[in-house]
Formats: sequence, C-alpha cells, structure tokens
Amino acid sequence: MTAMTTGSGNGQAVQAGPAAAPPAAAEAPESRRPGRIRTHLPSSPWLFLAPGLLIVGGFSLYPFVSTVLNSFTDARTLVDGQWVGGANYQELIHDEMFWIGLRNSALYVLGVVPLLVVLPLLLAMLVQRHLPGITFFRSAFYTPVVASVVVVGLIWVWLLDDRGLVNSVLGAIGVGTVPFLSDQWLLLLSAMLVTVWKGLGYYMIIYLAALTNVPRELHEACAVDGAGAVRRFFTVTVPAVRSTMVLVGALSSVAAFKVFSEVYLMAGDGGGPGGADTTLVMLVRQVGTGLSGRVGYASAISVVVFVVTLGLMLLVLRANRKEDR
Repeated sequence: MTAMTTGSGNGQAVQAGPAAAPPAAAEAPESRRPGRIRTHLPSSPWLFLAPGLLIVGGFSLYPFVSTVLNSFTDARTLVDGQWVGGANYQELIHDEMFWIGLRNSALYVLGVVPLLVVLPLLLAMLVQRHLPGITFFRSAFYTPVVASVVVVGLIWVWLLDDRGLVNSVLGAIGVGTVPFLSDQWLLLLSAMLVTVWKGLGYYMIIYLAALTNVPRELHEACAVDGAGAVRRFFTVTVPAVRSTMVLVGALSSVAAFKVFSEVYLMAGDGGGPGGADTTLVMLVRQVGTGLSGRVGYASAISVVVFVVTLGLMLLVLRANRKEDR
C-alpha cells in the first residue's frame, strides 16, 4: 500500500504507514459455538437401555437370583431362612411326590410336543389354500389362543365331567360313563388334549409365516416329476420348515414341562386322585404357599424345573445343528 501524508495539528506532515487490518475475531471452537448441543454423550446408550434393564432386573434377574439363594436355606413364608446348604436338594431325592411330579411333567412333554409340532403344520397347510370360507376357519382355529386358559379349562371340565356333555352322549349310545376326571391316566390325557387344542392356533400362525417362504416352483417341479402330495410334503415342505419345527419343538417343550393351569383346573389343588397327577409346577405351589409354606424347598424344586427346561432347549438346539451339518 502506498504511503499517505496527512496534515497534523502543528502543520507538519506525518507519513502514515500501511493501514493495519482490524484484528480478526478468533473463531470459537465448534464445541463452544452457541446454539449447538453435544449429541454424543458417553452415557447416552445406557440412558436408552435403563428402562428395559430396570424391568428385566426387577422382574426377572432379581427373582431368579433370590430363588437360587433361597433354595439353599430353610426359609418359610413368614420366617427368614438359615443357610442349610444342599439339604433341600438331598430331600428331593427321597421325596416321592417330587418323582411323581417329574414323571408327570416328562410324560406331558412326550405326549404334547409331537402333536404340537406336526398338527399345526398340517393345519397351516390347509388354511394356506384359497378355499371358500377359509377365512372363517382361520379365525375359528385361532380363537382358543386368545381365550383365557381358565375359561378354556372350565369349559373342558364341564364337557368331560361324569354328568357333562361328552358322557351324556356316550351314555346315550350305550358306552357308559367314562371317568375322564377321576382316573389318573385319563385325567392326564384330558389335560394334554386341552393343551394341544389351545396351542394349535398359535403354532399354526408360526408355520404359516414359514410356509410363505417356501418357493412354489419346488412343488411344481416335484409334481411334474410325478411326486404325490405325501412325497412333496416330506421332500419339499419338511426340509424348508425344519428350523421352524425346531423352534416350535423348543417352545412347546418348555411350555409343556412347566404346565400348571390345565392340570390344576381339571385335577384340583390336590393333583387328582391321591395327588397322582401332580406336576412339578403344581408341587411348587403346594409346598411353597400358605402361612407355613416351605419357601426354601419350593425354590429348590423351581431350580430343578429351570435346569430341566434349559436342558430341553439345549438338546433341541443341538439336534438342529446336527441336522444342518
């Protein structure tokens, strides 16, 4: 810039140097700029997870840990327990009712699970077809799922009672009265029937979702090769929904082993004649409730139920992995 002369107050010329630029305002760091909010806080993920973690911890994790700890004590309903080590588990070995409950729960799994794996698949294949009035049947098959298990159990009790509808029809045709609710094995089979009837619609929906992913071209190719409906079922449908069958088997196994409502409603609090139809979950209720309930012993039975159900799921998953290899 060229130098400039200006007149001063005393008449002397003063040479002005280059014009100094005004000091530039220092740019504020991005984090200090007004109007901006830090969006990456270290605790942000935990704030979002906190509600779910509190619910899981309060209603699942804490009761589980408390049950495991109580299983090593002699706690009762209104009395704090003392540490007894494995005494409750040793008592289980010599408890006849425990083995009866374990037997009935195992029989329930063996009787219910195969039916709930196969029948809903056949039902899903039926309702998948575009037939007249099929929408009505889809709703009818799913209705027991949304119905209360207590209502369903009471309906079946009225049907199977000695003076119920079923025995009335059997008496009219000369068969006589069948002790559905007073015979040990018939009562257990009747409870299994209720469980299967109520679970058909639920697992049918799961299979329907799996069947939509089966390519129709495979069925058409098998039909061109001369394969019938049965052969197409075993060569196309079953391999395509094998993973879903494993899922249904795992879910139904756990539910069947932990059965309570159906047997309780049909057999009563005593578990049928002489308690012969008592399941493990019913035994937990019988032992651990009341003013003198043995909470520690009931907790030990609950831990056994947990271990067995976990073992069932691991066995099913292991079997599925062997099938995939």
